[in-house]
Amino acid sequence: MTQTEQPLERTAVLGLVAMGLAVIVIANDFTALSVALPAIELAFGADVTTVQWVINGYALVFGVLIVTGGRLADMFGRRRIFFIGSAIFALFSLVGGLAPNIGVLLASRALMGVGGAMMWPAILGMTYGLLPKDRAGLAGGLILGAAGFGNAVGPLLGGALTDAISWRWIFYLNLPIAAFAALVTWRVVADDVPTLPDRWIDYGGIATLSIGLFALLLALDQGSDLGWFDPWILWLFGAAVVALAVFVLVERIVANKALVPADVLRNRAFVAACLATLLMSAIFFAALLYLPQFMTKQLGYSAVGAGAGLLPMMGVFAVTSFVAGPLYSRLGPKLIVSLGAGLLAVGMFLLSMVHAATDYAGLILGMVVLGVGIGLFYSSITTAAVTALDASRAGLAGGIVYMCQIAGGSIGLGLNTALVVTAPSLAEGIHTAFLVDAALAVAGLIVAVLFVGGSVDTTRLRELRHHHRAHG
Repeated sequence: MTQTEQPLERTAVLGLVAMGLAVIVIANDFTALSVALPAIELAFGADVTTVQWVINGYALVFGVLIVTGGRLADMFGRRRIFFIGSAIFALFSLVGGLAPNIGVLLASRALMGVGGAMMWPAILGMTYGLLPKDRAGLAGGLILGAAGFGNAVGPLLGGALTDAISWRWIFYLNLPIAAFAALVTWRVVADDVPTLPDRWIDYGGIATLSIGLFALLLALDQGSDLGWFDPWILWLFGAAVVALAVFVLVERIVANKALVPADVLRNRAFVAACLATLLMSAIFFAALLYLPQFMTKQLGYSAVGAGAGLLPMMGVFAVTSFVAGPLYSRLGPKLIVSLGAGLLAVGMFLLSMVHAATDYAGLILGMVVLGVGIGLFYSSITTAAVTALDASRAGLAGGIVYMCQIAGGSIGLGLNTALVVTAPSLAEGIHTAFLVDAALAVAGLIVAVLFVGGSVDTTRLRELRHHHRAHG
């Protein structure tokens, strides 16, 4: 803490704890059920292609609606939208836990995605609102650190609950945590409904963007299974292009009442942050999918063992995210974002050296470097993007950045899967795919160095050097 920084008030600390817990619940739900899929198959007599939509359906709805959730949070108040989203998330967690058949389970997961898409941008906006501007980096570090922790413990917690009690308790566990986060938020976070809110909802923009994103993400999800030239996949891509083109026309017509206002798209720093996120997200998602695949199929690990095997990456990611906040405040966005992007490229290059004889020890260095890069990059790029816009746009900014992360991850997974399945072996496919990911990271690094976060603050660097010499 610098000399000008004051300790946070107790209410702010409690509010940050509530936001962190809410993020852990959302992030945990992306990964906790991955190890429970075989048990769900057995419970309902379903096949894996159906059961995988327990995860895909949640992620797809979340990714499609998160921009809308961000805009609604800015229009109607982040606190209010957070409560509505939390209620939806908790209610359908209960329905999912009690689901009598696979249809009810899949429907509840999709509706949990609606709740999550309302909660996430509202959480981001409230977290940045709880902190002074000079501590904004702490907000990004807290949110991404909590997300990293939730993602990391998800497979371990999901595996433990599935083995010890039932997979249904993965859903039930959401209820007390969501309730506690909502209660603390109600007590310590001030109501932020705009005094003179412009509550005209851009239904045309919401509909066309949602249809376009749904078609695009569904095509990317199914393309690797059905083939990229399958008529259904081509139809989905065509529908995505048409819907997104109509979305652009609708936004021009409604002008300043648009779902994504023109001033947001004209902000070069914000657009650059989104582009860098899009390029980098292929890396994170590819590592989350193919490292466990390698551990399971090549090294013979169990599902829970493969989840634990990711801890050098996910644990370091969580810890680094918390450290990234103070570093961002001290050194500014340019240096931290660029350093994170560079480490992502190096980490992926190290992991691309995998071959058939690689053992677990041969993966650890690459996972650690990648984890540091993820922790530095994602928390800092989120802060750089949100603070590039006016504070009244914080929810929308957070939603768009996360949509870029999901879209980039989906595109990257499609590319990685195409490279892996056409290779002679799993190890060779991962080698090629991860080399391509490293090249994408270099492209993201170039965008970060040239366009994100202004220039390096040499005054801060000089003050930091003098500070260390004075205490040497």
